[in-house]
Amino acid sequence: MTGQVFTVGSFCSSGKENPDCSGERKQRKNDSQKRWYHPKGKESVKALEPQNMSTVTEFQLLGFQNLLEWQSLLFVIFLFIYFLTITGNVVIITVVSQDPRLGSPMYMFLTHLSFLEIWYTSTTVPLLLANLTSWGHVISFPACIAQLYFFVFFGATECFLLAVMGYDRYLAICCPLHYSFLMSSDVCTTLVTVSWMTGMGTGFLPYLMISKLNFCGHNQINHFFCDLPPLMQLSCSSVYITEMAIFVLSIAVLCICFVLTLVSYVFIVSSILRIPSTSGRMKTFSTCGSHLTVVTIYYGTMISMYVHPNAHLSPEINKIISVFYTVITPLLNPVIYSFRNTDFKEALRKVMRKKCGI
Repeated sequence: MTGQVFTVGSFCSSGKENPDCSGERKQRKNDSQKRWYHPKGKESVKALEPQNMSTVTEFQLLGFQNLLEWQSLLFVIFLFIYFLTITGNVVIITVVSQDPRLGSPMYMFLTHLSFLEIWYTSTTVPLLLANLTSWGHVISFPACIAQLYFFVFFGATECFLLAVMGYDRYLAICCPLHYSFLMSSDVCTTLVTVSWMTGMGTGFLPYLMISKLNFCGHNQINHFFCDLPPLMQLSCSSVYITEMAIFVLSIAVLCICFVLTLVSYVFIVSSILRIPSTSGRMKTFSTCGSHLTVVTIYYGTMISMYVHPNAHLSPEINKIISVFYTVITPLLNPVIYSFRNTDFKEALRKVMRKKCGI
């Protein structure tokens, strides 16, 4: 069954194979072509769809099939990045939980972000690695839809957490006297809970809409995971409503969170410019610049992928963009937010000395 493309071109209307029904096969082939080249577009798919077209029950992920000679090198690179991502985020969670000095809201949000990144990158990278070791990896339809749900769930939650972390930094730098009141323990818990619950709810809309589409005939996904654009391109149903719903959802989540995060950093930068000390300004600029770089890479690649109705990018461009927000940013987040932080590095050394008995 692996790698099989479902077709009905060799069967007559009786459902049995018959070498004498070539005329019927030719007619069905013509009807199948008309489905995709009908002047009214995909809206006419249902009307022209053959009634006995086989339903796809599994998909074949093509991955980086154009780079077959680089498969081994890509496997080593992605495996190394995945190992560093998991290790870095586990270290952050461990250090913050064991050092009481890192009890500020910033580190609470950072712990949740690290926990999220572990699951977010694990949603796609293991399947990517499996595809690099065996070309044309097959995934069942339920598993594909489940992967899509968790990918959207964790991706949306990260957007909300990044916006919350930007707001936290704004209060800490621009409103230091009121910070402890505005960002109390109860407020932090509420913001984190809302981020996770909203992300969980966000994943349901794409999950429900994609699961209701019909998939018949071609079952090869030209991607390394079950993403929205390639799935909609494979569907033999009308996807106009689905595309518009995804477009609106992407604007609501990606663009709004990005704008809120950007506004927070604009106020932060304006506040930094009023710092009299040049060294203080440079240090704060360096930290905020690093944060803003990671945020821009994450939001920029996600927006370019999903906020463009009816404007499909080439599959190879899609894969390159997807690598940034599924592989690169989960690695950069622990490095930028923690390992460049003086307090965290000191806490890390303290934990290591304690673990090593020094």
